[in-house]
Amino acid sequence: MITISEAAQSHFAKLLADQAEGTNIRVFVVNPGTTQAECGVSYCPADAVEETDIKLPFNGFDAVVDEESAPFLEEADIDFVTDKMGSQLTLKAPNAKAKKLSDDASLQERVQHMIETEINPQLANHGGQVNLVEITKDGIAVVQFGGGCNGCSMIDVTLKDGIETQMVAKFDEITGVRDITEHQSGEHSYY
Repeated sequence: MITISEAAQSHFAKLLADQAEGTNIRVFVVNPGTTQAECGVSYCPADAVEETDIKLPFNGFDAVVDEESAPFLEEADIDFVTDKMGSQLTLKAPNAKAKKLSDDASLQERVQHMIETEINPQLANHGGQVNLVEITKDGIAVVQFGGGCNGCSMIDVTLKDGIETQMVAKFDEITGVRDITEHQSGEHSYY
């Protein structure tokens, strides 16, 4: 689940030596599965370990992960890098913003994953987002826009030249994208 480099393990061991006996580290994700996901590492005293927590043994300590964060920490990597600028602990969690898809994920799950990881981060720059409503029998992905996208003058371009082009190219089963949003111009719109 989580890889911790030898340098990072050594760094944690030094930090934990100054803590109460039985203290480990906790690796977690705040707002997992969203564009606001943030990963973190903290001390985890022995009395803060929950029954549902997952313990990952490392050299001289355990990394404790809460049940909710676990799927979002798949393939996470913690390293401790020293260069000319000094030392830095790095935590890379490529699945923090969306769970890793299973090999047998449905088309609905795969399209939703694409929206969460590729499309919504771009739309968030303009205060908007899009949600998948359904996929019709004839392969039309039905979506609904929200936030700054509602009433935006560029929505047709975003839908056809952006989202539809990306989805049709990525999924053979998708033949088009249809917007069911009732667009209303207003102060909430980006343009």
